[in-house]
Amino acid sequence: MASIRELHHQLVTKERSAVEIATEAIARVEQLEPKLRSFLCTTPTQALAQARSVDAKIAAGEQIPLLAGIPIALKDNMCTQGIVTTCGSKILAGFIPPYESTVTQKLQDLGAVSLGKTNLDEFAMGSSTENSAYQVTANPWDLERVPGGSSGGSAAAVSGSECVVSLGSDTGGSIRQPAAFCGVVGLKPTYGLVSRFGLVAYASSLDQIGPFARTVEDAAILLEAIAGYDPKDSTSLKIEIPKYSQLLTPDLPKGLKIGVITETFGEGLDPQVAESVHQAIEHFRALGAEVREISCPRFRYGLPTYYVIAPSEASANLARYDGVKYGFRAEADNLMSMYTQTRAAGFGAEVKRRIMLGTYALSAGYYDAYYLKAQKVRTLIKEDFEVAFSEVDILITPTAPTTAFKAGEKTADPLSMYLSDLMTIPVNLAGLPGISIPCGFDDKGMPIGLQLLSNVLREDLLLQVAHVYEQTNEWYKRSPSL
Repeated sequence: MASIRELHHQLVTKERSAVEIATEAIARVEQLEPKLRSFLCTTPTQALAQARSVDAKIAAGEQIPLLAGIPIALKDNMCTQGIVTTCGSKILAGFIPPYESTVTQKLQDLGAVSLGKTNLDEFAMGSSTENSAYQVTANPWDLERVPGGSSGGSAAAVSGSECVVSLGSDTGGSIRQPAAFCGVVGLKPTYGLVSRFGLVAYASSLDQIGPFARTVEDAAILLEAIAGYDPKDSTSLKIEIPKYSQLLTPDLPKGLKIGVITETFGEGLDPQVAESVHQAIEHFRALGAEVREISCPRFRYGLPTYYVIAPSEASANLARYDGVKYGFRAEADNLMSMYTQTRAAGFGAEVKRRIMLGTYALSAGYYDAYYLKAQKVRTLIKEDFEVAFSEVDILITPTAPTTAFKAGEKTADPLSMYLSDLMTIPVNLAGLPGISIPCGFDDKGMPIGLQLLSNVLREDLLLQVAHVYEQTNEWYKRSPSL
């Protein structure tokens, strides 16, 4: 599938209509869904109506935005008015939100064509999209392997060319890790850059919405569209949004300093992943960047810190699902039984595990020992990054310790599954922006991801550096043969 700019050019020159592009995308989704299972719900009628509206504007001689007529997909934890939003959970089966999330409203206003809602780990809790109550999404590069998680459906849809771009959410790596597994670009913006209004909350101090794309430029265009202040979100940042896509240049900024986080190259890292990332580091050196090793000593505490803070926030956020106001309700003789039976039948095993972990960490007598201590360690992790960014402009790590694993391989071992997010979690704890871009393939033909990090609100620099790497390599041009 063509890029956003290519499709925009075809539309404004009337080489193709928005309806033709939408019809082609809908047909591709219908053809691939039996294999990929990226979507939980498709909206072809709405997509064609949106496309007709774009065509009418072009016919009337109106100027259209870059995203007008572009086929997109949305992770199914973003509220869409009149369209089912399940979060991959039985407890929200058939739930139709009465309002639109800010990001999806922005895309509608720009004329983007929404093909539907994509699969995810239940309530965005997972690293493989195997925790969905409805289906397991396949990796387009190998249908027996997982696409990563929790935004696996959105990553697989872009990788399999079912849509041009998609939206995911990232709480501990849920955009970057599936982007690495599926060989696409995935960006987690600075916390507060993109509104969370209408995003169903998992861990409110960590959640952030971001784009999946095949190229860095497409990711930059989508970020421009969704970023910005929103009075409906109390954590939203009141800042001017740069034209990220117009700041992309063919060369690295002069004097660019890149730091390689030494703590990310240790035990548990697949040798093939390490080799590809080292080659990428050498490539940056050849492009003129100054590369040095940087230590973030508290980086390794990211995982245990996250698995206290995130479940604690999830425990509080998920208390609202009780069968009273909306979603699934179990039949019972009295109110208390209805509560317990609804939650027992409505939530999956992983969600229950995290609710229990969080409730325990917040309980009287344990709050200081767990939650409070985790928040203090979080501050130390943030301080490590601040020190690092006083010395360098960009940090580099592998995105994930391994390439995509086979479905079912880690479901019996939660800790092994949690380790998939080892490299990405500290970034969320610090609220920093991070991007995963393809940097090679292993001997099984599975994509390898390179993670680049920048300081808070330096998405402009992050995208620029990622774009130069991408354009001076061929990795992004390869796609799965489906």
